[in-house]
Amino acid sequence: MSSTASLDNSTHWADINAARIVRERGPKEHYTCASGITPSGTIHIGNFREIISVELVARALRDRGQNARFIYSWDDYDVFRKVPRNVPNAGKFEAYLRWPIILVPDPWEKESSYARANEVELETVLPELGVTPEYIYQADQYRNSGYAEGIRTALQHRELIRALLNEHRTQPLPPEWWPISVFSSFTNKDTTVVLEWDGEWAVRYRCEETDKEETLDLRSTGLVKLLWRIDWQMRWKHEDVDFEPAGKEHHSAGGSFDTARTVSQQVYGQTPPVTFKYDFISIKGRGGKISSSSGDVVSVRDVLEVYQPEIVRHLFVGTRPNAEFAISFDLDVIKIYEDYDKCERIYFGIEEVGEKRRAKEARIYELSQVHAVPERAPLQIPFRHFCNLLQITAGDIDRAVALFPGTDSLSEEELHRLRRRGSCAWNWINRFAPDDFRFTLKTGAEPPIELSDVQRVAVVALADEVRDRAAEHDEKSLAQAIYDIAAANGIEPKELFQIMYQVLVGKDQGPRLAGFLLTLGQSRVEEILGPYRTQR
Repeated sequence: MSSTASLDNSTHWADINAARIVRERGPKEHYTCASGITPSGTIHIGNFREIISVELVARALRDRGQNARFIYSWDDYDVFRKVPRNVPNAGKFEAYLRWPIILVPDPWEKESSYARANEVELETVLPELGVTPEYIYQADQYRNSGYAEGIRTALQHRELIRALLNEHRTQPLPPEWWPISVFSSFTNKDTTVVLEWDGEWAVRYRCEETDKEETLDLRSTGLVKLLWRIDWQMRWKHEDVDFEPAGKEHHSAGGSFDTARTVSQQVYGQTPPVTFKYDFISIKGRGGKISSSSGDVVSVRDVLEVYQPEIVRHLFVGTRPNAEFAISFDLDVIKIYEDYDKCERIYFGIEEVGEKRRAKEARIYELSQVHAVPERAPLQIPFRHFCNLLQITAGDIDRAVALFPGTDSLSEEELHRLRRRGSCAWNWINRFAPDDFRFTLKTGAEPPIELSDVQRVAVVALADEVRDRAAEHDEKSLAQAIYDIAAANGIEPKELFQIMYQVLVGKDQGPRLAGFLLTLGQSRVEEILGPYRTQR
């Protein structure tokens, strides 16, 4: 772990914000870092940006020797406004519109509610990424009247809140506006009208669908809820929040964060938390903001199918929160793995760079780890090469790992890490890799392709070279031998390469040929090329 002294000079955004929290909030027993979301649909990789941003700042605080509490609020008492496209039997769920999400049944019939289904999906995947917040379920808080005091405070300052909100509105809120909404005990919906508040604990409302009226006691009811623009600030006070980022739409001039600051200070007497704005994430090849409620999203688990947990973290650690970026599933995946491997080599001193660059990359590497930094430099199987090994072994990850030099002496933990990379690589090959990247290795059982005499002689010469002298070659020397064989047989090198790819994988191109042949090994090359010795 980095020393506190080095963190004082760190230029990483998580460390800068951790130092700012300590400076602006003053000495405290612990600092509370907050995030949260409405579980109205699949929690997608765009939502994850806020989660990982808070986790990284909390981790940076702990690295400075501070106690940091990371709370994640599930706003599962929010209203079910729209049926996402990925919900089965969607028409059935129209009946639950305007209900609290916590009361909407789970469409997949696994959890206690639709909200809980979305919560469980994220809660089970986050530990893989080293993210373990303290979860707060807002439906429980409201239904247990845990916010009764905060609600009454808002009612006491109703006119002040209305005036503060109106400062940022083109259309003023009407005099009959209230800072609360009520779920009807008759229909479960929020289609209600607040009629009066007695100045203490009683709120009277009318259900618009049934026209029935009812009086509720804030100290015992779970039906009254603050509107979100006030709910947010009330919870800053309730949890004594020191840090909470928000998306750029909330940080726009006159946006929700501007009003939140004034309501927090003037109504709840709470200094607003330290914050920053983060930008959106897109998926490579598809524009626009990702939306949970649409159901057409890329989930955190989807991303983990292609990227190792450390590399998912690395994507966010290495990008400032206010910079937009795309999660790629195309050939950029290879470069993203290469960038992480380079960062790892720099951290362990395997690759030399200037001191300033080394310090920057070292901190990025530390924060990218799910747990502690490895005690020694992990053995790296480059992602591109791993893809070739997996296609050679038809997806057998253990065989692919065994083909790479040095893997026979690894610990089980190190092997697990490589297997995870292999699983991601195989998923990428089968789901996202372009067709010209994929190949299926031929076997000796397949009939040889038709070649001219000159071509066959060149293929056999290369087969002999690998069979007899593979141990003497590295990739560079074997590549030169391929050029020499082409020249000796009066064939253009390009033609020989194309012939060899057709012989090996039935395509005009493939992995770098010399390295490919060395990886296949003498026996496998002989199995495929040997039959050409007897072809006429």
